[in-house]
Amino acid sequence: MAKATLMDFDKALELFEPVLGFEVHVELNTRTKMFSNAPNYFGGEPNTNITPVDLGLPGSLPVVNGQAVRYSISLGLALGCSIAPSSRFARKNYFYPDLAKNYQISQYDEPIAFEGSVDVELADGRTFTVPIERAHMEEDAGKLTHVGGATGRIQGAEYSLVDYNRAGVPLVEIVTKPIFGAGADAPELAKAYVATIRDIVVALGISDARMERGNLRCDANVSLRPYGQEKLGTRTETKNVNSLRSVERAVRYEIQRQAQILADGGTIIQETRHWHEDTGATSAGRPKSDADDYRYFPEPDLLPVVPSPELIEELRAALPEAPAARRRRLKQEWGFTDLEFQDVQNAGLLVEVSETVAAGASPQAARKWWSGEISRLANARGAEATSLVSPSDVAALVALIDSGALNDRLARQVLEGVIDGEGSPQEVVDARGLAVVSDDGALIAAIDEALAAQPDVLAKIKDGKVQAAGAVIGAVMKAMKGQADAARVRELVIERAAAE
Repeated sequence: MAKATLMDFDKALELFEPVLGFEVHVELNTRTKMFSNAPNYFGGEPNTNITPVDLGLPGSLPVVNGQAVRYSISLGLALGCSIAPSSRFARKNYFYPDLAKNYQISQYDEPIAFEGSVDVELADGRTFTVPIERAHMEEDAGKLTHVGGATGRIQGAEYSLVDYNRAGVPLVEIVTKPIFGAGADAPELAKAYVATIRDIVVALGISDARMERGNLRCDANVSLRPYGQEKLGTRTETKNVNSLRSVERAVRYEIQRQAQILADGGTIIQETRHWHEDTGATSAGRPKSDADDYRYFPEPDLLPVVPSPELIEELRAALPEAPAARRRRLKQEWGFTDLEFQDVQNAGLLVEVSETVAAGASPQAARKWWSGEISRLANARGAEATSLVSPSDVAALVALIDSGALNDRLARQVLEGVIDGEGSPQEVVDARGLAVVSDDGALIAAIDEALAAQPDVLAKIKDGKVQAAGAVIGAVMKAMKGQADAARVRELVIERAAAE
């Protein structure tokens, strides 16, 4: 892949106005799929969570998942949308191996939710209103794995495998209107918008929203135009970006790439593009299709969806608080400073810290572990912190520390064991024998040995130079392989000195 020439970001913003648009796909966590009774869960052996409907076999007929409809209405209401009194499904025709029936059941001209907006809060507290064009229901496609070749993509692959387990999983696609006025904040706005959608669907309880699993995926549209020009520039669509950080980087990259092309007198090709996390760059995919290319027509096997006004009002009354209001409440409840809360929010860890606190950890402990050691390990492993460990396991780890069973040094080892799949924190402690030694007899024996090796320290402590105990404490901790409570060791050292 030839490396593109990029314009300096600030210079690009001097020359061109970025216009953004986002299509966020949210997989719903219903028990069964959108149009069949096949189980809907992540994982499983390939091609086991399927029925004839998911494969489009002759004679099979789809049936709408009522829970998916309820979830879709709830999401539309949370986005400030109007709910259509009647919406219908359509066939979106395209030919690809992961769509066994060669069309996707989606919604086109009559979506279930339309004309809304969502307030997005930037890191400095400013709020940006993103206009929502529509939120429509559809089914997911299967998943292709390309084997062979250097990139893992279809180009250069020796062969491809298809897994239809994901085919038919309920989706809501949220489509924004063109977003103007973001300017230099465009990359941050992209990240903050997707984070806001993630917060909304998690609060609603309608999706696991795990980006690394594909539960929530973002297609980021970027175009540039000279300032003062009314006509929109040609857009590119970077497909299926699967982390908040990557969304931000992909938008920044496309602004810089397109600006250089335009400044050199070139033209932007309307196309889909792929994001490469390892190189921090996008590459060309396929020419971007327009609606006419999909030959939409009404799905003949499904009736229109006509929710009752009573159902809509029932779901409206059950909506949770808006993400911005929730953040303000949590910041106050947790007692975080502005900087502490921004660190958690900017790292995309608000949900994880919140769930860890709900599982019993103190806010400061939850923040410490997620923002510190877990994030460090995630960076070292090239992974998202949210994919490494569950909030319940972090809360269990904190509980072991609070009980005195672990100190921070041991807890870091336990955390690595949990991440490596060795079990719960308690199971790792038991298997590795990592609990803090609480037997005073064993500690006293180690202290006496350390004092015998450093007789001058005892005299210094008796003379009131308590800080001299540090040398003994260090020797004891080393002898106990870090499995001693340093505070308890200090107490025993002082007691031993006083007893002499």
